[in-house]
Amino acid sequence: MSGAHRRESPSAVERGIRSAQLGMLINVLLAIIKLVAGVVGHAYALIADAIESIADIFSSLIVWRGVQLAGRAPDDEYPFGYGKAESLAAAVVALMMLGAALGIAIEAIAEIRTPHHMPASWTLVVLGAVMAIKWVLSKRVHAVGTDIGSTAVQADAWHHMSDVVTSAAAFIGISIALVGGPGWESADDWAALVAAAIITANGVMMLRPALGDLMDRMPGAAIVDPVRQAAEGVDGVRATEKLAVRRTGMTYRVTLHVQTDPHLSIREAHIVGGKVKSAIRVAVPAVQHVLVHLEPFEG
Repeated sequence: MSGAHRRESPSAVERGIRSAQLGMLINVLLAIIKLVAGVVGHAYALIADAIESIADIFSSLIVWRGVQLAGRAPDDEYPFGYGKAESLAAAVVALMMLGAALGIAIEAIAEIRTPHHMPASWTLVVLGAVMAIKWVLSKRVHAVGTDIGSTAVQADAWHHMSDVVTSAAAFIGISIALVGGPGWESADDWAALVAAAIITANGVMMLRPALGDLMDRMPGAAIVDPVRQAAEGVDGVRATEKLAVRRTGMTYRVTLHVQTDPHLSIREAHIVGGKVKSAIRVAVPAVQHVLVHLEPFEG
């Protein structure tokens, strides 16, 4: 039996889109500032940081579109809805982080092998301001992603945090170069290389849950246990089995086999199934769709 479709909360979709738009706007401004400062101030770590911010711009665009698609109602072409677009966006953002890390690492190694100017001391001021802005932005976006249950928005928040990491590494590298003096010019390049490694780790960490959602991995006990308990608490339900839960975007779809009295009429069994659906949705509001298969209880 299939429950009536409940579309995701428009407010959740709108909040996700607004967070992506805010991140995109800030990243555009910061990328320009860091790129110019890096070139003028002879700081490759800052240029690498700017490259990471440019990747953030595209990731915010992808998250924006992914959340938009995930908010669409099912139709004849996609009867199960568009929720997977949100997980797909998260996976793409994670892959972009890995690509950016690889590019930064390649350029950093090339710069280490090439003598260059000492970074300008004023670039540290730029990096300090960038770290503060991106830290606040990352926390804000992560709070929104957690609140609305969006993997893509959370991935975007981690992407912002990776920018904080690259900026911090650049700050340390440039500081070492300035304190060490001649012969230490490549310290900021080594810092960029370290930042690339950290970004790679974050990218892998964000890719795994996104792939899990795309592969319909069973969610954790925090979702599964309340679903089963709610079903088993319905009057007329004798037992439950074959519970399957999968995430689609910011919501969940549940398939459940319920055993009830074999002497019930079809109408009475249908009523029990309806009560099971309602109980599950009350217990776990993030559940969008419930499919209940009724079976006779054999004792």
